[in-house]
Amino acid sequence: MSSADLPHVVIVGGGFAGLWATRALARERVRITLIDRRNHHLFQPLLYQVATAGLSAPDIAAPLRHILRRQRNVEIRLGEVVGIDADAQAVTLGDDGQVGYDYLLLASGATHAYFGHDAWAAHAPGLKSLDDALGIRRRLLIAFERAEAADDPDERAAWLNFAIVGGGPTGVELAGTLAEIARHTLKDEFRRIDPAEARVRLVEAGPRVLASFPPELSGDARRKLEKLGVEVVTGQPVEAIDDAGYVLAGERVRARTVLWAAGVAASPLGALLGAPRDRAGRVRVEADLSVPGRPDVFVAGDLASVEQDGRPVPGVAPAAKQMGAHVARAIRARLAGRTPPAFRYRDMGNLATIGRMAAVVDLHGFKLKGMLAWWFWLWVHVLFLIGFRNRLLVLINWAWAYWSYQRHARIIFGRPDSDDPGP
Repeated sequence: MSSADLPHVVIVGGGFAGLWATRALARERVRITLIDRRNHHLFQPLLYQVATAGLSAPDIAAPLRHILRRQRNVEIRLGEVVGIDADAQAVTLGDDGQVGYDYLLLASGATHAYFGHDAWAAHAPGLKSLDDALGIRRRLLIAFERAEAADDPDERAAWLNFAIVGGGPTGVELAGTLAEIARHTLKDEFRRIDPAEARVRLVEAGPRVLASFPPELSGDARRKLEKLGVEVVTGQPVEAIDDAGYVLAGERVRARTVLWAAGVAASPLGALLGAPRDRAGRVRVEADLSVPGRPDVFVAGDLASVEQDGRPVPGVAPAAKQMGAHVARAIRARLAGRTPPAFRYRDMGNLATIGRMAAVVDLHGFKLKGMLAWWFWLWVHVLFLIGFRNRLLVLINWAWAYWSYQRHARIIFGRPDSDDPGP
C-alpha cells in the first residue's frame, strides 16, 4: 500500500493536544497532515515569563518541523483553517486550498473572552500567543519610559499605574512578577522616577484569587502578593476599560496599562462543525471525544467541552495532552474495527507561582506553599518543556534572575516614539 492510500488523519492545531496526538500516531500506518497558522509549538504555561522579560520567545517555543523531523508519516502545513465540510470530509484553508481527511482532530485552542465587551480588547490585551507576550512586554517597558519622560505628575502616575484583570494563575503570575520588576529589576536604572512607586493592582470579580485552589492556598497567595506590593481587589468586576484607564466600583482610575487575564473563549473553529456547544463556545463531545453524529471527527484541548464526575475537565496543559493521546487511541481503535474507549482525565493537581521563591501547589489534598512549592513548580515546568536546549536555557535564565533579580529580555521592539503596543 502506497502512502497515498493510507488513512489520512488531519490535525488542526500544533498545541499540546494536537502535538501529543501526532506523536502518539507515529507508529501507525496512517499519513498525518498537521495544520497550524504558526510554525511553532508553544509552552503556554511559561508565556507570562516572555511577557515580563524573564525569558525569550525561543526559550519556550520550538518549530513544529524540528520537533517532528524524525516522524516520517507527518506532513506539516502552515495555514489557517477557515471552513469544514464534514459531509465531504474536507477542510478549507485561507489560501483556498482544500485538504481531505479520513479522520479529523480539531485542537485549535482558545482565545480571549471579554464577556460581551469586545471593545476592551484594544485597551486590555490578553495573553495566549507569543505575539501577545511580546506586545505586553513592550507595553510594560514603554510605560516606565513614558513615566520617566512625563513632566506632569498626574500623567506620570497614570503611566506607573498597572492593572491586571483576572485572579487566576495567569493574573497572579503577571501581577507578582510585575511587582518584582518594579521593585527590584529596575532599581537604580531611572533618574526622574522611582520604579518601586509603581502601583500594581490585581482585580478579581470573584471572592478570592486562584479560585480553583483550596481556600488555604488561595489566602496564602493573596498574602504573598500583598507582601510583594500588589494591591489585590476581590469581589468587584471591572465596569469599563478605555485607553486612559478603567472604572471599578463606580470610581474612575487613570491607568495607561491594563492587562486581561479574566477569561477565555473557545476557538471560533468549533462553530464550523454545527455541533452543540457550551456557553464558552466549546464543542460538546461524546465520551470518546468524537463529535456527536460524526465518528470521524474529534475535538480535544481547550476547544472540547468535557465533563467528568459532574465537573468540567479544566483547560490546562495536562488535560490537553491526555485528550490528544486519547484521540490517537480512538483512531487506532476505529482503524482496527473496535469501539474506542471513553476518555478519562487524570487530574495531576494545580500549581501557580506568585514570585521569587513563592508558589502554591495542590496535589489532591497534598498542599505545598512557599519555597518548597516554588522549587516543585520550577522543576515541573522545566521537565515538561520541549527539547533539551529549552530546558537548559530556562534553567540558566532562572538561575541568573534568582541571584541578580535581572531579566535579560528587556528589549523594546519598534519605534520608541510610537504608541503602537505591538512587538
